[in-house]
Amino acid sequence: MNKNEDVKNLAQSVLKEHQTKKQGRQFILWILALVVGAALGWLGIKPLNELFNFIATVFTRLFQFIAVPTIALAVITTLAALGGKKETGRIFAHAVVYTLLTTVFAAGIGLAMYLWVTPGNLPTDLASAGASSVPQKLGTVTYYDHILNVIPNNILQPFLSGNVLAVMLIAASFGLGLAFMPKTENREVLLKGILGFQELLFTLIKALLAILPVGILAFAGQLSAQIEAGVIVGALGKYTLVIMASNGIQFFLVLPLFLLARGLNPIDVFKKMSPAIAVALFTKSSAGTLPVTLASAEKNLKADPAVSRFVLPICTTINMNGCAAFILITSLFVMQNAGIELSMTTMLTWLIVAVLAAVGNAGVPMGCYFLTLSLMSGIGAPIGIMGLILPIYTIIDMIETAENVWSDSCVCAMTDHDLKGKLNHE
Repeated sequence: MNKNEDVKNLAQSVLKEHQTKKQGRQFILWILALVVGAALGWLGIKPLNELFNFIATVFTRLFQFIAVPTIALAVITTLAALGGKKETGRIFAHAVVYTLLTTVFAAGIGLAMYLWVTPGNLPTDLASAGASSVPQKLGTVTYYDHILNVIPNNILQPFLSGNVLAVMLIAASFGLGLAFMPKTENREVLLKGILGFQELLFTLIKALLAILPVGILAFAGQLSAQIEAGVIVGALGKYTLVIMASNGIQFFLVLPLFLLARGLNPIDVFKKMSPAIAVALFTKSSAGTLPVTLASAEKNLKADPAVSRFVLPICTTINMNGCAAFILITSLFVMQNAGIELSMTTMLTWLIVAVLAAVGNAGVPMGCYFLTLSLMSGIGAPIGIMGLILPIYTIIDMIETAENVWSDSCVCAMTDHDLKGKLNHE
């Protein structure tokens, strides 16, 4: 008996070592694609840049194509399996606690950096000039409109428009409905069909991951070409510094400390989740990155699917560390330029507003920008400044999204670690 166990343990050890080496090679390949793509894009070869734009667009569409059904099916199948059990509450509680903690830390760091760097006011004529760049329609959208957009009046429209929060609401309703409906033959047939569809999607995701280095090469080339051509320019120096520094501290210090506090190796978790973080950096959509995040969590991190397929879709919509920092810093900057007195009470109030707004934001490109624009419009602040921020938001959005997905990965890893061996899969 012991001999058989020894053979089994040896086989598992060899398999684990092989998987570790494979993940290492994959990581190196991704970095290589990133560097080569950036170098080629910087050369400014027009036909090559056009090819990069085409490939990047193809990959972006593929991510969008597979993301929304992946979110819906992950939530439906997980809630259908766990909806009637106490495990659901435990997983959800861990995910929400870690999400709120990391988001509050992110906003708090943003406030501390703002007070330390203290960006000055912009010239009045410069702030007024930026008004022409603000999307006029979105300047009149209120926060109530964002909430109403989450409540669907059509089962297909949220899927067609990519409304992630509305899709989550529909999926949660269906999942809980399946969990509590009578255990009839029709229910089993329906559930098997949904699970089969989910397996098909994960097969497609694996195929997409296999060719992803080509996509990273194109994304890196596209971004490098834009920077070289001066499309993305740095303005509002101190404001930009506060945003970047806050995101950097959260990414490289705070989140790793959270992992260390739970007994996890941050470098190991980062390496295993690096495919998702890299895709988030270039797609600027945590929702669009979800298929890669799920695959990385289950294939590389070896997270329990019951945890990953429940935690990650939820985190994609509520765990917005980068967004919380952006909303707070940008709101303070705009209000300061409007002549509004920024007392400590006001700043702490807006810290809470930023956290709540970030939790309610959808993981789509420029979601934080439009949400901040709506908040500032709602209080009558000079939203022309948002027009000045718009040209540099491309870079900010990339870094924020990568941070959001890294935070999602950390929450998933910590929840999986806390509940290891405690979930009933019967």
